[in-house]
Amino acid sequence: MASIKTQFVIPAKMKTWSFGLIGVGILAFLIGFFTMGMSSDPQVSANFWGTIMYNAVFFLLITNIAMFFICALTLGMSAWQIAFSRVSEAISAAMPIFGLIAGILMISLVVSHSHIYHWTDAELVKHDAILTHKHGFLNAPFFILWTVASIGLWALLGARMRKITSEADTKYLGAQEGQKFIWRKTVNAGLFLAWFAVTAGCVTPWMWLMSLDPHWYSTMYSWYIFASSFVGGLALITLFVIYLKNKGYLELTNQEHLHDLGKFLFAFSIFWTYIWFAQYLLIWYANIPEETIYFKHRVQGEYKGVFFLNLVINFVCPILILMSRPAKRNYTMMTFMAVLLLFGHWLDFYQIIMGSISAKHITLGWLDFGIAALFVGILIYTVGKALTKRPLVPKYHPFLKESIIHHT
Repeated sequence: MASIKTQFVIPAKMKTWSFGLIGVGILAFLIGFFTMGMSSDPQVSANFWGTIMYNAVFFLLITNIAMFFICALTLGMSAWQIAFSRVSEAISAAMPIFGLIAGILMISLVVSHSHIYHWTDAELVKHDAILTHKHGFLNAPFFILWTVASIGLWALLGARMRKITSEADTKYLGAQEGQKFIWRKTVNAGLFLAWFAVTAGCVTPWMWLMSLDPHWYSTMYSWYIFASSFVGGLALITLFVIYLKNKGYLELTNQEHLHDLGKFLFAFSIFWTYIWFAQYLLIWYANIPEETIYFKHRVQGEYKGVFFLNLVINFVCPILILMSRPAKRNYTMMTFMAVLLLFGHWLDFYQIIMGSISAKHITLGWLDFGIAALFVGILIYTVGKALTKRPLVPKYHPFLKESIIHHT
């Protein structure tokens, strides 16, 4: 292990890119805030805050997926990902930052911007039977409570998981110590997954996103949000693994591990498509006005191009490119697909949120890419800093040997 590069040093170019993107993002935010956010036209103001919102939610969920990935594989006793597990941990370390941004933003919007969350308008609720019926859970205190609790426990349980795994850096773990180590990891992983199922799998998609269209509902919505964010999270992990490999790190990670990441990307791209199609087909076939209202302007209106481009990027490209074994073992191809799928699911969150906030006008432009640059810059810098704080290989982890000899 002595000859292996286990300590990451942030390259100057990585810092330059992160600071540059943050700078561009801050400039875009300031211009947008003064020209749109402070506008007297509530729709223009809503478009600005909606752009911040979908970026904040997207980056929060894909960084939180990194911890979900660790915990799900921990419960499955999967050893293959240990060789690059510090990448997933570093990505999850960015979650509290995005959680803070998203949490403050969401609470502020609920308190002050009824043009985005219509159910916060007390006068409107009084004269709307559906909103009155849903007022038991569509109300500001309930929204704030679940937002704070969700993000807070994601951050707390994620930090605890990273603390437990750091024990594999300090000393050799004997049979009993190793058993206790795995048990504590498994218990904490179970707690995280249980809370994730209640929140990211149910409550937060309903409260944050589906309530943008408070008259509409879908029993498959939470699955759809999970599938989209999970593919984005996997793509992010893949990108950082390849980046570190290109920089001469992660010597114990090889094409076998990349192949499995590729299989995950391929499989869950198909899963996302299944949920996309099932939700759309059931609503199309039933043809109930309360349900079709969500898709009408997305399929027949201004968002038609974005809606179907989303399907091409997130389904057609993976099934054509990632189907073959060689593609999943090729670093260039996997880099291309990871970037493409990250963009595709960012676009998916755009049409999910902005399609509800600005149904009659597509808003995709300089502000969207500027704000995305801000979040990408924060992500690169935060993950880079997290990677420097701990060895890239947990050399005393009981399952490390199984990860090294892993093959598909």
